[in-house]
Amino acid sequence: MRLLITGGAGFLGSHLCERFLADGHMVIAMDNLITGSMRNIDHLFSNPDFSFVQHDVSTFIDFPGDLDAVLHFASPASPIDYLRFPIQTLKVGALGTHNTLGLALAKGSKFLLASTSEIYGDPLVHPQDETYVGNVDAIGPRGVYDEAKRYAEAMTMAYHRAHGLQTRIVRIFNTYGPRMRLDDGRVVPNFVGQALRGEPLTVYGDGQQTRSFQFVDDLVEGVARLLASDYIDPVNIGNPREMTILEFAEIVNRITQNPAGIVMKQEERIKGDPQTRRPDITRARTVLNWEPRVDLEVGLDRTIEYFRHVV
Repeated sequence: MRLLITGGAGFLGSHLCERFLADGHMVIAMDNLITGSMRNIDHLFSNPDFSFVQHDVSTFIDFPGDLDAVLHFASPASPIDYLRFPIQTLKVGALGTHNTLGLALAKGSKFLLASTSEIYGDPLVHPQDETYVGNVDAIGPRGVYDEAKRYAEAMTMAYHRAHGLQTRIVRIFNTYGPRMRLDDGRVVPNFVGQALRGEPLTVYGDGQQTRSFQFVDDLVEGVARLLASDYIDPVNIGNPREMTILEFAEIVNRITQNPAGIVMKQEERIKGDPQTRRPDITRARTVLNWEPRVDLEVGLDRTIEYFRHVV
């Protein structure tokens, strides 16, 4: 196949490029590099089946040649990034999705949208399955990301219904691994960076908010299976092993042998921070025969080793 992966120089996009190249496909990565980095894909240029186009998908895409699939992964994805680039985040979810859907339609290719567990907002249903419509604050600080992805899903389904486009939607839960940016503001690089510097890990609020962490290899496998499937409705891809942020901090300190402990900042709970997050992956198990395989401790070991060369 010949694939276009938008956001291809980002954390997830670069791993997807790597995977599809390894499977013998031709891959074009497209990225405007506002949060992505050429360092993530430099090692891929030795492969003749790989190419890179620097372009903002929120503007018109004129793309030569045939395409078998368009995977739309372009978007700021961490709170620090989408709070710094709120307009760009909304535009890539709206205009970028429209442009990439139009490209897929023109090329007669499949289209796969990278959505997110954040479309569930601060959920009132636990765990979250794909039928839950969410509890999102549209005008809160995180609304620029949440609503961009909700709109992108609506646009994707509209193209499927109106034009018969073969579409796929993956709702990605917290994913970690090598090539995350140390300064991207998410909990894994925050904690690992502090631990490797011998600093106490900063836990905001009471630390009882929960997350479910999956290693990037598991996410990539789920995306590959979804693309190959004929399933149209959204599919959660995440690890249902749920833990509190405080428990996660203790695991990071144990693995890194960080003696500095944890500092609690209960008065500084992050506005809009969801209190629970756990995927119901019944649909992924049933439709894709997928479930996460990489244990948290194994994935953290690999991620920490990567960050040792960055800190």
